[in-house]
Amino acid sequence: MGNLPVVATSFVGRTGELRSAARALEKHRLVTLTGGGGVGKSRLALRAAERAGGRYSDGVWWADLSHLYDDRLLIGTVSDAVGLLDHDLARPVEALCERLADRNLLLVLDCCERILAACSHLVGALLDSAPNLAVLATSREPLGVPGEYLLDVPPLAADGDAEEAMRLFRERAAVAAPRLSLDSPVTAAAAADICRRLEGIPLAVELACARLAENSIGQIAERLASRLDFLSESDDQVWPQRHRALRTAIGWSHELCAPAERLLWARLSVFPGAVDEADVQAVCSGGPLAAADIPAVLERLATQSVLQRDGTRYRMLDTLREYGAMWLGELGEQRTLARRHAAHFAELAGRAHSGWLGPRQVDWYRRIADADADLCAALDHLIAEDPERAVEMAGCTGLFWSCCGHLQRARDFLERALALETGRGTHRTRALWALGITLTLQGDHETARGLGERCSVAAWHDRDTESMLSAAHAVSFNYLMMGRPQTAHDVSDHALRNLPGDPLDAPSQMRCRVIRVFALSALGRLDEAYEDATDLQQLSLRYGEYWARAYADHQLALIHLLQGRPQEAESHARSMLSGKHQLHDSLGIALGLDLLAGAIAARGDGVEAARTSGTGHVYWLMIGHPRRGTPELGEIREVWERRAREAAGAPAYEQAYRRSLTGDAETGLVRALQGDLPL
Repeated sequence: MGNLPVVATSFVGRTGELRSAARALEKHRLVTLTGGGGVGKSRLALRAAERAGGRYSDGVWWADLSHLYDDRLLIGTVSDAVGLLDHDLARPVEALCERLADRNLLLVLDCCERILAACSHLVGALLDSAPNLAVLATSREPLGVPGEYLLDVPPLAADGDAEEAMRLFRERAAVAAPRLSLDSPVTAAAAADICRRLEGIPLAVELACARLAENSIGQIAERLASRLDFLSESDDQVWPQRHRALRTAIGWSHELCAPAERLLWARLSVFPGAVDEADVQAVCSGGPLAAADIPAVLERLATQSVLQRDGTRYRMLDTLREYGAMWLGELGEQRTLARRHAAHFAELAGRAHSGWLGPRQVDWYRRIADADADLCAALDHLIAEDPERAVEMAGCTGLFWSCCGHLQRARDFLERALALETGRGTHRTRALWALGITLTLQGDHETARGLGERCSVAAWHDRDTESMLSAAHAVSFNYLMMGRPQTAHDVSDHALRNLPGDPLDAPSQMRCRVIRVFALSALGRLDEAYEDATDLQQLSLRYGEYWARAYADHQLALIHLLQGRPQEAESHARSMLSGKHQLHDSLGIALGLDLLAGAIAARGDGVEAARTSGTGHVYWLMIGHPRRGTPELGEIREVWERRAREAAGAPAYEQAYRRSLTGDAETGLVRALQGDLPL
């Protein structure tokens, strides 16, 4: 188990460092790889983690911190990395500590220098709470946590032996200039000279090799030599002596870029993480850089190793982003690009919200997930600079984040936005609604009830159908989760009867329909619930959306199961799982797995029911939900579990359940989606 990143390029050398890292991890619970930018700490950590993986029964989990700019984002990033979502009232650090308390795993934290103090605090808390946890960190500075073991990562040629640096040069040169031969004494000497002058710093060597497509190896060696001789003492004040070789390689690479490439390099520094081509065109075009030219410029920067391809997206290493940010400041464009970046992602959030009810619903969920770091950065900017737009954007992203389990992040941004001085209106009402849903999912029902009342008052002032339905949805959802289905039904039903119209104009009508169906089945009014669920399913099919359709399938599965039709129940439960899986809605997945286990138990397969129930429990642990759905499902679930245990026999049931409980959640979900597959 684990989530280690996949890297396309080869790993070269570091035999001694890998041995040292392995020995350190055997003896110490916190090992920090230190060294300057571009020296290869992340690649070394990745290879060391891969080799150590077999020692940790709960796997190796990787958290990339390179895109973080704010301490508040750390807990959510690490929680995401270990598969913990935050449907819990516990403070995020406490929830994470509880999640890892009895786990035997290796947690890799990459680029801790971005938020060093917060990393130090978190790592200390985790190590105190989880005795079988080990942490492998990379940082330009030590974390300063008691018991930390520091392992310095030197350049490849630090000991005067350039063999490993030359191996790296040969492998990267073979990609950049396949026809270049390094077998002759002249070219071999030039390559060795380049590696020596660049002090074996991997990033510097890779940048130099990327230029071999357009420059001879002799030209590169000569120009690097002249640049190093040219550096003045003033350069050392900005770039310490140990960084001069890397600064030379980056600066020389920057100078060799065409003007459009240099400009885009600088402007790209405004993105905290990987970027889509369309986002770059929207944010970075202007002046001499036309939007139509950007795809070709991106490709050239990738060819020159300034950017790395990440599927269809592009990623810039932190060291190169810092250099780009320095030039963006020199150009005087920092504030302009920050405003454009925030405006673009606020507009993206608005389009996603508007397109939620429709055939692109799944695409919008994925788009929001991919843009996560940029959305956070944009919201932070707007909270500081444009309160009205901040409230609008927070409300638009709230449901996406809540559905995908990022409740603490949603709560933080929504509370900060709503604390700003802004006027009344539909945007503020939407933000109140989104916060109310978030608090309900976290189990904070009293605070959510107060938010629902505020949302209702605001909706009355708006005189807007969607606002009124949103308020009804927030209030009725909270009552449903509190175990008051009659009140939940009355609120949602009253809104639906008095605020008719097309859900395309008021998407919360669909959400209120979901609440009404759940309330009817909880009240035992199964025939009415079946009719409502069938209507909801047909309406969802008409719009091509998945969220409400999956909950309609949930209710149809539940009703079929309660009325003694397990095969029909199983079919609807798998359909629900498929929809929620596409949306990455972990709460919906957990609910669907429980229902599927019940249907399988009802048709007499206790062992498969146990496996499915074990996977469901894994998802409930991931989201940290203390109640496992609406209250009435608990009693029903106990009946299914007893039936499965009786059908399988207690020993076989426990064995199958435990295997799934300690297995990989995604593998268990695929098995559940595809049916009775061999282990």
